[in-house]
Amino acid sequence: MLAETICSAASAAGLGIAAVTAYRKRFLAAARIAAYSLVPIGLVLTGVVDWIAGIAFRPSVWIGFGLLAVAWLLFMTTRAIERRGVGTRKERKAAARAAQSEAIAPAASAPSLGSGLPATRTQARPKAKPQQQSASSGEDFSDIEAILKKHGI
Repeated sequence: MLAETICSAASAAGLGIAAVTAYRKRFLAAARIAAYSLVPIGLVLTGVVDWIAGIAFRPSVWIGFGLLAVAWLLFMTTRAIERRGVGTRKERKAAARAAQSEAIAPAASAPSLGSGLPATRTQARPKAKPQQQSASSGEDFSDIEAILKKHGI
């Protein structure tokens, strides 16, 4: 009953404001205000306000909203943990093994003896460029990591 009275009063006030706006020769704004002011009384007449009031004042509904909020928090927490890179134990072990195997023998498949000819400048350049590129890309990533840490990500 109280909700219907409030909605009716809001509609009446809105229609009054629309009339004053139309009196000032601002018909487009007056029509828009009138449309907005008719919505609350329309909701009362269709029964939506009774339905919402019935939901708002039942404790079981609020318990349900609380449970939905807890579920949403759990989803968001697990997503944040996944994004930080803390995976399952299997994923961490696999990543550790991959890093360890790379560190032990990164060029194990390459022959240990050269062709027996002295190295020329062309042979030395390709070896130096990947090191420079990896160093510069490492610097780029450290800059990005610093920015992300600064923003708490």
